[in-house]
Amino acid sequence: MTSVIKNLLSILSIENSLIVMNNNNIIKVILSCNLGIIRLINNFWREDMECEFPSVNSNKEEVKEIFETTKTIAVLGLSPDETKPSHRVAKYLQEAGFEIVPVYPKEETILGQKVYRSLAEIPFNVDMVDIFRKPKALDMIADACIARGDVKVFWAQQGIVNNVAAQKARDAGMTVVQNMCSMIEHKAL
Repeated sequence: MTSVIKNLLSILSIENSLIVMNNNNIIKVILSCNLGIIRLINNFWREDMECEFPSVNSNKEEVKEIFETTKTIAVLGLSPDETKPSHRVAKYLQEAGFEIVPVYPKEETILGQKVYRSLAEIPFNVDMVDIFRKPKALDMIADACIARGDVKVFWAQQGIVNNVAAQKARDAGMTVVQNMCSMIEHKAL
């Protein structure tokens, strides 16, 4: 049933809205104001999950500049499972010419690249972090980016919003993107 709903909702376009469907199963659907496309989160509702609308974000010109200047992207939460969004997005970015650095708690290599267990373990400069983690993890990720001192872009994927972490990253000089897919945005250039 969920896949049917996903397919139906993926063709709709509504701006500035939030839909929450609640029966025994709740599916959260977040709509992106700047793209006008429904953002579906593939999680069932839990009490610890929050829905935020991004108040800290980049515009289209800034997104274009990100892709023009970025070379190395650390993908936090890059799954070895080819069916997962993190894998598909990272593979696309790799094929588009970006150096992908997997950050994942398991595996030795993903997409032919050495896997690091944390952002702090990466021994070379990282231009951008592309985050596929729960929103509550973004606070620690922002701190790790600040501690590195070389991360220029803090990118939280579709359905991932944490305005406190985003503001912390922006205050530290990073360009911030929330609730946008880097693959979709790159393809749109």
